[in-house]
Amino acid sequence: MLTIALVGCAHIHTPGFVAQLTKHADAGKARVKYVWDPNPARAEKSAADLNSRTDSGGIITELPSSARAKTVTAVNKIFADPEVDMVLITSETNLHKSLVLKAAAAKKHLFVEKPLGLGARDALAMAQAVAQAGVKFQTGYAMRSDPKFLFLRDQIAQGSFGKITRVRSSTCHSGSLGAWFDEKPQDPAHDWRWMADPKRAGVGAFGDLGTHSLDILMWLLGDIASAAARFDNGTARYPGCEELGEALLKFKSGVIGTLAAGWADVANPVSFLLAGTEGHAAIIDGELFFVSKKVAGADGKAPWTSLPPAAPHPLDLFVDALASGAAPAAPGLITVQEAAARCTTMQAIYKAAASSRWVPVV
Repeated sequence: MLTIALVGCAHIHTPGFVAQLTKHADAGKARVKYVWDPNPARAEKSAADLNSRTDSGGIITELPSSARAKTVTAVNKIFADPEVDMVLITSETNLHKSLVLKAAAAKKHLFVEKPLGLGARDALAMAQAVAQAGVKFQTGYAMRSDPKFLFLRDQIAQGSFGKITRVRSSTCHSGSLGAWFDEKPQDPAHDWRWMADPKRAGVGAFGDLGTHSLDILMWLLGDIASAAARFDNGTARYPGCEELGEALLKFKSGVIGTLAAGWADVANPVSFLLAGTEGHAAIIDGELFFVSKKVAGADGKAPWTSLPPAAPHPLDLFVDALASGAAPAAPGLITVQEAAARCTTMQAIYKAAASSRWVPVV
């Protein structure tokens, strides 16, 4: 059985990760031995959720002491324990580098919530440490598991779009409008105000959501050569933090792309467009419309439903691969070098927005 430690409970996705870990524990694949966070209230809340089960009648039962996750105040206790196989890091981004370097040195496999680091320098240092340690790595780019993107990647490889000329991606929600990131002193376990503080998060709204779109764009079309961008504070709910933005991207392949991301949209109906000399794809209200001169029936008149099955969520993929010792199913693990490249590219986009000029990705 895989032994896991939850290191940091700060991210808004932590409750979802806790639910996934609970599922793996109940299946006998893994157990969570430790929970740590610099805020004890957050650690206690995540541990309590890991240690209880609610049946269909709403009755809560507690796990036996031998199976319970224990909170610790010293994170080094986790790294020093030879029983711990893997750490799941969902801390504030400005803590990632210290935690990743310690975990890699201790030979712990690493799932690190995105983005990997505060910028290119941090991310590259972590990538080097993980590679040198020889441990396995994964991060939370869950859009790769979507059947629509699995299908598009396969069609791009087959040449169904001809020469790809243009791509647009939009990942937006109403987080600022809904006060998702407001300070919650009365509920520290669900206080995500740090995510709207670029000093701790490394990015604002554009980088938080845009990193998902950026990963998909680079996964489908390769590296980006240069970028230009404009950001805006939107409602100005979070001082010093942009709430929305758009980037213009020049891929090394010659494709021109745009990336929109932010927390100030009431809707995001058209989330993806891809254009080529012999085909076109659009994701509208969650449905794929596909046109290709090379694929029978691909006329774009109705949603395209001939799609592969969804891949597992990145965390499920990682836990299953470590627990079984087998190679992970498609789409495979996201490498630490890929995660670092997203940080490097995002840093160039932020520099472009600050300088109002094109910035090369280096």
